[in-house]
Amino acid sequence: MRLLLISDTHLPTRARSLPEALLAAVDEADAVIHAGDWVDEATLDLLESRSRRLIGVYGNNDGPGLRRRLAEIAYAELGGVRFGVVHETGTTAGRERRCAARFPDVDILVFGHSHIPWDTLAGRLRLLNPGSPTDRRQQPFCSYMTLTVADGRAYDVTLHRLPPRHRPLPRGTPWV
Repeated sequence: MRLLLISDTHLPTRARSLPEALLAAVDEADAVIHAGDWVDEATLDLLESRSRRLIGVYGNNDGPGLRRRLAEIAYAELGGVRFGVVHETGTTAGRERRCAARFPDVDILVFGHSHIPWDTLAGRLRLLNPGSPTDRRQQPFCSYMTLTVADGRAYDVTLHRLPPRHRPLPRGTPWV
């Protein structure tokens, strides 16, 4: 089973649309997991229409419409792997310990909020943050993750770097 992990899409405040490479990955995935901060319901509608299966949660920047449609925490078993999905996990310091205590029955916890790609272990719990496909913040690139799950195991966890988006200069801006 092929999975796509995304978070922090922040549309339309950080980008006008999702990158084409990400949309192609949505079409190829057996399931898409979104760890919150959609910002607009149109992004949820788009991913629902293109995904075979969509698992998502709301984030701190998501308003009442998204909060009515999504949970704060989601759980799913995919390919025999138990997933938890949440937007915020708190500060970096102590994250593994806190998450292992909070999610004892989960094999992989997908989270967002920081826009920083993350892949660590807390005992048997694996924590994954795919970064953001639209708002890199201090990261050198925007990103998303893919992985394969089968027979209760995760394989080929891959962080995908997206090419930089070049915003056109306003009309009349002189070239330097």
